[in-house]
Amino acid sequence: MYIPKIEKHYDCGIKVTMDIIGGKWKPCIINNIYKGIKRPSDLQRAIPYASRRSLNTQLSELIEHGVIQKKVYPVLPLKVEYELTEFGNCLLPLTLHMEQWGNEHKDQFFAMLDGNAVLKED
Repeated sequence: MYIPKIEKHYDCGIKVTMDIIGGKWKPCIINNIYKGIKRPSDLQRAIPYASRRSLNTQLSELIEHGVIQKKVYPVLPLKVEYELTEFGNCLLPLTLHMEQWGNEHKDQFFAMLDGNAVLKED
């Protein structure tokens, strides 16, 4: 695992939160596991724009931070599932609110993107 050369300072709660869920796909992973999508291949289908490598890296980081745990079943073929820990469940209000906010404001966001695209063409 990568160890940063610069020591992190957690003098702000937002820094702590962002270190835990600040990866590109982490909030989506947390929400999907909450919704019952627990197997790696199912998570890959639920988040199609995330590369398998990126997804695996972020799953490992979520395990390291105690947000999820990995269950490996002793069967062939190998069966792996992820589940939220008690600590991970504490993040649900935050990620669910992020999802709600995004759904409520996506049209406004897309309109701004379209407006910026027009400005760039001029």
